Amino acid sequence: MRPRALYTGPVEEQRSIRHRMQFILTFSCPDQPGIVAAVTSVLAERGADITETHQFSNRESGTLFMRLAFHAPAPGNLAEINAILAPVAKRFGMQMRLHDAAVLPRIIIMVSRFDHALLNLLYQVRVGWLKADIVAIVSNHTDSAATAEQAGIPYYCWPVNKQNKTEQEDKLRALIKETKADLVVLARYMQVLSDSLSAELSGRVINIHHSFLPSFKGAKPYHQAYARGVKLIGATAHYVTADLDEGPIIEQETARVTHNLSVEDYIATGRGVESQVLARAVKMHVEHRVMINGHRTVVFA
Repeated sequence: MRPRALYTGPVEEQRSIRHRMQFILTFSCPDQPGIVAAVTSVLAERGADITETHQFSNRESGTLFMRLAFHAPAPGNLAEINAILAPVAKRFGMQMRLHDAAVLPRIIIMVSRFDHALLNLLYQVRVGWLKADIVAIVSNHTDSAATAEQAGIPYYCWPVNKQNKTEQEDKLRALIKETKADLVVLARYMQVLSDSLSAELSGRVINIHHSFLPSFKGAKPYHQAYARGVKLIGATAHYVTADLDEGPIIEQETARVTHNLSVEDYIATGRGVESQVLARAVKMHVEHRVMINGHRTVVFA
């Protein structure tokens, strides 16, 4: 007797699923009537099935921001769909980007000695929550070399000082080009990128730093916070700009601490918040949910 096959749905339905590709479209343009209808009509004519849509109209600037996820029949590719959407983009003056959702974003992670944010990113990629390809880890110390080796990721140790900063940044430029990296993540990398590199990689570098009220700077911010009796510990993930720690904010979080905690508790709490905030910011970026709006961001959940 032949074994019974598991029921998986109509053959035509399964064949249709296998022969459809998923894309993500993001664009911004001056807001006016008819934009959404024009875009969705073109996609419908192509046989696309829109699965997710978000939009935001900035009344101050009169700008519309939009993100659409959709399936399109195969064969189909970025060039073909871009060509179909080009007349609409020209008509409305769109800044438009189309992404193939099946292509994993390529990430370079930079870290110094504190590796909690790095380890969380590696874990989230391993379990599939963060869908990305970590192509390299760069550090100015050797501390995370064993972690990179265990994960099977190339590790580059480039110590930085005033004399070789330009040379080391040129190495980073070459590595980005070689690996075709889409994003650089500063996972507690304790070196400031030059103004020229920050401008060159605008919108492609995410940093994490602590957030305190009042603000504490220097090598031991959590010790300072403990000494001042801070009640909230926080972290901010943002895009890197020439203005130190003042780039467009992507994600933030806080955690409450009390007087009966030790300075070690403050540090542990801070590490946890930093790790979570950075991972969420990277996830939103690689899923193309973040759009830069001047000094701010539009983040679609």
